Amino acid sequence: MKTEWLEYSSEVLEAKKNNKAIVALESTIISHGMPYPQNVETAKEVEDIIRKNGAVPATIAIIDGKIKIGLSDDEIEFLAKSDDIEKASRRDLPYLIANKKNGATTVAATMICAELAGIEVFVTGGIGGVHREAERTMDISADLQELAQTSVAVVCAGAKSILDIGLTLEYLETFGVPVVGYGTETLPAFYTRTSEFNVNFTVDEPQLAADMIRTKWELGLKGGVVIANPIPENDAMEESYITNIIETALNEAKENGISGKNVTPFLLSKVKELTEGTSLTANIALVKNNAEVGSRIAVELNKK
Repeated sequence: MKTEWLEYSSEVLEAKKNNKAIVALESTIISHGMPYPQNVETAKEVEDIIRKNGAVPATIAIIDGKIKIGLSDDEIEFLAKSDDIEKASRRDLPYLIANKKNGATTVAATMICAELAGIEVFVTGGIGGVHREAERTMDISADLQELAQTSVAVVCAGAKSILDIGLTLEYLETFGVPVVGYGTETLPAFYTRTSEFNVNFTVDEPQLAADMIRTKWELGLKGGVVIANPIPENDAMEESYITNIIETALNEAKENGISGKNVTPFLLSKVKELTEGTSLTANIALVKNNAEVGSRIAVELNKK
C-alpha cells in the first residue's frame, strides 16, 4: 500500500508514537448526516468525549485526494459547509483519491481507512444494512460486506431503523460477524433501545468487549465485530411512533424514485422533518454515547 495516500494529523501521529488508543470516526455524519451547525458541534463534542476517556479521536475523510486520518477544525468546517463532498464508500475511494477529489467516508470506507492506518475501533451512529424490499431492489449496504472482511470493531446504536433489521442480521450471521450487545440482549434499532431481534452475545464492560475482539483476531478470524450500544434511555424514541414516521418517509422515497446511496440521507432528513427535529436530538445523543463506550473499549484493547 502506498503510504503517501495517508495523511495523519499531528495529534494522531503523536498518539501512534506514544502507543495511545485511537478511535476512528466517520465523516458522512458531518457532510450528509446532519445540518449545519449541529454537524460541526457534534463532531467536535464527540472528539472531546474520546479524549476525556483517554483515547485520541481520528475523524477520517478524503480531502484533495488524501486519506486524512484526523481532521483540523478548518477541515471539519469545510466538510460541513461545502457542496463539493462526495459520499465515499469502498467503490468510490480509488476514483476520489486518483482524481484528488473530496469525500466524506461512510461506515464501509471509514473501516477500510482505519484498518490501513492500524486503528482497531471505530465509533459511528448506526450501521447500514439490508434495505426493506431488498429482495426486489437488491439494495444492500456495502457496510455489511466490509464488516465481513475488514478487521475493525464498530461501536454503534445497532442497525438504522429504516432497514430490514432481520435480514441485516441474517447477512451478518452468514459472514460470521458477531453482533454483541453492550449491556443488552436485544438489538437496539438506532432511535430506539430495542427491536424484536436479539444480539448474539452480551458484554457489560469495556474489558470484556476488548477480550472478545482481540481473541477473534488472534484466532485468525478476519472481519469486524458489531458492538451494539443502545441509545440512552432519556433520549430514546417510542418504537411505534418512530416506526410510523419511517413508513411515511419510505413511501415518500418510493414515490420520488429515490434509490441507492441517496436513500439514507433522504430518509434521515425526512424523519427529522416529520419528528420536528427530535430525531436529530436522538441521533446526536446516541453518537455521543457510542463515543463514551467506544473510547473505553479502545483503551482496554490497546492494553492487549
